[in-house]
Amino acid sequence: MRVLVAPDKFKDCLSAPEAAEAIARGLRAAGADVDLAPVADGGEGTLDALVAAVGGSVMGVIARGPLGVPVRAHVGMLTGGTAVVEMSQASGLRLVPERDRDPMRATSFGTGEMVRAALARRARRILVAIGGTATVDGGTGLAGALGLRFLDEAGVEVPEGGGGLERIAWIDAARLDHRLAGVALSAASDVLAPLLGPEGAARAYGPQKGARPRDVETLERGLRILAGRLRNDLGADVAERPGSGAAGGAGAMLMALGAELRSGAEVVLDAIGFAERLKEADLVVTGEGRMDMTTAAGKGPAAVARAARAAGVPCVALVGQASEVPEGFEHVRSLLEHFGGDRDEAFRRAAAGLQALGARVASRRR
Repeated sequence: MRVLVAPDKFKDCLSAPEAAEAIARGLRAAGADVDLAPVADGGEGTLDALVAAVGGSVMGVIARGPLGVPVRAHVGMLTGGTAVVEMSQASGLRLVPERDRDPMRATSFGTGEMVRAALARRARRILVAIGGTATVDGGTGLAGALGLRFLDEAGVEVPEGGGGLERIAWIDAARLDHRLAGVALSAASDVLAPLLGPEGAARAYGPQKGARPRDVETLERGLRILAGRLRNDLGADVAERPGSGAAGGAGAMLMALGAELRSGAEVVLDAIGFAERLKEADLVVTGEGRMDMTTAAGKGPAAVARAARAAGVPCVALVGQASEVPEGFEHVRSLLEHFGGDRDEAFRRAAAGLQALGARVASRRR
């Protein structure tokens, strides 16, 4: 039996390659042949997945973190001339301790610095992977690093972070980096949320980034004002486009700057030649840390399951825990079940648990 092993990361526990190798050890022990194809969805791990699949190199960049503290990030340069900027490296939620999370202050400026580094390397194409951010600043920090100015009624630049969005009276594009005109810009997103409304950047995703109820409404008003300025000052009517609310509204800003937005999971599956590798597979095993209602909205395992179903190959998911199971999986097994409901044990022994579940999957299919 040939098994294509294609998990996403188990957040704060195992990277996608680590999860794939753990599952593979169990499958091999039960006599299966394996093909390792770890995936990502536009969030953390996308850079590594693309460099591993396509070839290329990474360079270190010192960039401004979400709360202004400098961080060391990496920009990928793929074989063929595409630069990969993973937004979570400079603007990620993982960079901010839970007690300090505050999207009213958090800025995406460091991501813009990473884009500048890619422009300095004369990239012909730039792909910005926009999942996993600490920000709800509408991408104003990112765009500010590239020369856009967001001004109040007095012509003074508004403060960085989501808290300053309400004060934007106009956008000055006179200093926008001219090098952007010479590159093909695209964005890879793990969600297709709109900018505004109950499923948008502030109301759906603000609370998990530290926004209090009153902050959420302030952010919603600010994003609405920003959407109006993007339309009036830049000619970009983007608020209703799928993905405009991704990464705290950075999706909208990138589209306003001319980016094509794509599903991050589909970008990675294309890069790793997933469709061709499916032709040799009898079974696909995917997985992620938490399977829930967001899985079907653009996460890696859902994209893997869709591709497997289209090819007529059964797909099994091994996950940390599952509160909801989307269609497309033959069955789903969780580490939480495996360890008898003990969350600490499931987290601490995740690799061993995935190995055991992998062996069980192979044994049951012989």
